[in-house]
Amino acid sequence: MTSRYFLGVDVGATKSHALIADEAGQALGLGIGGPGNYESVGYRGLERTLKAIVGEALSTAKLSKARLSGAGFGIAGYDWPAEEEPTRRAIQALGLPAPFTFANDTIIGLLAGTEQGCGVAVVAGTSCNCWGRDPQGREGHVTGEGPRMGEYGGAGEIVEEAVRAVSRAWSKRGPATALTQAFISLTGATDATDLLEGLTLGRYKLSAANAVTVFQVASEGDAVAEGIIKWAGRELGSLAVGVIRQLALEQASFEVVLVGSTFKGSPLLIEAMSAAIHAVAPAARLVRLPAPPVIGGVLLGMGAATDRQVRRTLIATTNDLLATRSDAP
Repeated sequence: MTSRYFLGVDVGATKSHALIADEAGQALGLGIGGPGNYESVGYRGLERTLKAIVGEALSTAKLSKARLSGAGFGIAGYDWPAEEEPTRRAIQALGLPAPFTFANDTIIGLLAGTEQGCGVAVVAGTSCNCWGRDPQGREGHVTGEGPRMGEYGGAGEIVEEAVRAVSRAWSKRGPATALTQAFISLTGATDATDLLEGLTLGRYKLSAANAVTVFQVASEGDAVAEGIIKWAGRELGSLAVGVIRQLALEQASFEVVLVGSTFKGSPLLIEAMSAAIHAVAPAARLVRLPAPPVIGGVLLGMGAATDRQVRRTLIATTNDLLATRSDAP
């Protein structure tokens, strides 16, 4: 019998993946590329990223587009109905002969992380997002717009809050913190005044990548840095709580999938997040994503989100495939 092959795609704000697997979940080809979120690269940029990573995945799998039986896409930046049609056109530009479906990239993280195919996924990477799906397929979500809509907890927001803490310490509106010296050392500033002047005037830059410094200072016992990490955890928990309430999951037993590198930063983050969630949904179980979210794209394309054996095979073989790539995250 001829095997069927499926494509999964995870388009992110900094890195994107495409994965080819067969119907049993055996990962066969991987493509890795840069950002594809249209909010930063435009829809033409999304098209270019899709073509690059899908082309690489097909090449490494030694397959042509004609061999694909289905495809699933998780697209960062796809949050609202008005974005559906331009997102569809960007995917159609691939010229796939197979049927495809697409969702916000948080949804494929959910599919990758839960055996039930439903629950809640919280993303904490550069910024944050949260989507959920109940057993009937209804979806709930936050805006995905970050601080502009009062959604916090990603690495970028942690750094911004740390800078605010340094400012408060400098102006004597808040307690002293070791974050001040850490940021002085990081930027090469001469002192706290020079640091804040440089950040204000653009001579110095701090980015989401510098969240690791905040986690490090917290691990050394700085109370202000610890407070920032706990604050971020509570904020991420509030995102999940909102989606839990939208889907009326307060009394249900379900998984909350933690997606993104920020969750690796400190146990304090997850502890604070867990407390916020369990105050509303005591039976929720927080789980870490066991493999890249792109496997959720394959499951979406297969329509096999609740096939536990296929998911387990995908997890194992995709992790094996990633281990051979020096450019993998």
